[in-house]
Amino acid sequence: MSTGPGTPSVPAPTAHYPRKSSMFSSLRVRNYRLFFAGQVVSNIGTWMQRIAQDWLVLSLTGSATAVGVTTALQFLPMLLFGLYGGVLVDRLSKRRALLFTQSAMGATGIALAVLTLTGHVQVWHVYLAAFAVGLATVVDNPARQSFVSEMVGPDQLQNAVSLNSANFQSARLIGPAVAGVMITGVGTGWAFLANGLSFVAPLVGLLMMRARELHVVERAPRGKGQLREGLQYVAGRPELIWTIVLVGFVSTFGFNFPVYLSAFADDVFHAGAGSYSLFNTVMAVGSLAGALLAARRGTARLRVLVVGAVAFGTLEIVAALAPSLWLFALLMAPIGMFGMTVNVTANTSVQMGTDPAMRGRVMALYMMVFMGGSPIGAPIAGWITDAYGVRAGLAAGGAIAALAAVTIGLVLARVGNLRLSVGWNGGHPQVRFVPREAREELAAAA
Repeated sequence: MSTGPGTPSVPAPTAHYPRKSSMFSSLRVRNYRLFFAGQVVSNIGTWMQRIAQDWLVLSLTGSATAVGVTTALQFLPMLLFGLYGGVLVDRLSKRRALLFTQSAMGATGIALAVLTLTGHVQVWHVYLAAFAVGLATVVDNPARQSFVSEMVGPDQLQNAVSLNSANFQSARLIGPAVAGVMITGVGTGWAFLANGLSFVAPLVGLLMMRARELHVVERAPRGKGQLREGLQYVAGRPELIWTIVLVGFVSTFGFNFPVYLSAFADDVFHAGAGSYSLFNTVMAVGSLAGALLAARRGTARLRVLVVGAVAFGTLEIVAALAPSLWLFALLMAPIGMFGMTVNVTANTSVQMGTDPAMRGRVMALYMMVFMGGSPIGAPIAGWITDAYGVRAGLAAGGAIAALAAVTIGLVLARVGNLRLSVGWNGGHPQVRFVPREAREELAAAA
């Protein structure tokens, strides 16, 4: 691949990478083990706060739109400042940047806990806390994403990215369940406090790392035009830009689960916080399975990304029509699995297709699109939910995600000079993309 910022590379709709020997091979690296262990604790706290935050806003306002506004405020800074965060990450020590951002997010959780436990919390306090966490995330997300390669090196990057997702989803199994018990038992304030204290674990892990064992990546010097350089780099590579566009559609319209799941629990099935936690937990089971399957695969194929996005959107439409709570809950597992397939495959494809010196800016753009779509999608999802019902909102989001995946899959096939081939293999139908040249050569031979 060309390394020049403005030089287009040969489009590669399917990227192949070496297979890894073990599902957990990157955990052999001491620095990554410390990082991984700290993130397990912190991610549990993060999921506890997400559940508590959504339920607190719904309790204070009774409005799904207000839940959507809270989600939007948390992701708005990434939409506004995400690219500048990537420029900073390419210039700074990623380890030091993470020490600062993780401390800031822990302090925010503790502040919200104090307000809630003392009975002074108002909805604008939650809005402000969500926005403050979003500001820290502007630097934290690209720093964490690109720091992985410094800990494990290029050979273990695919495995480590997948295990990071498995880490997050494992915590998602515990966090919502604990949050549901705490909310109904002692109140939301204790969930916020647990989240604030959970950030001690990643901070200790970062401080215990051996700097000499990190893979050295040359930092970008201060200079003008670095933001534009990053955008030109992505624009010249169709396999990067179309992957990011697809992730944008899926995250903006399909990933508004704080709005959908709270409304399904409260308005459709007339259940409490326990059912909301159940939906999140079942989805986490599917997401964890998707992440572990990605860790087992040694490849990041864009056709897997496209098929996963189509399946994700289609299953959301099916879930929107589910007549019972238990059927809806069961559908959360495959939705989580295919959603995680989209997330991990896109993340790995973008990271492994990017030069190390540009990775902070490219991952900032990726995370800006992935997370920054929520300020647009969450209020829209909340408005549709309040106006037409949550079933219509979920079905619309799934339809847009599936249609975008089909369209971008065809675009990538055209860019890669591929065509759709339908045939039989061992008595079973087979649908795949094949090079146009192969078909032309076969026709000439015939």
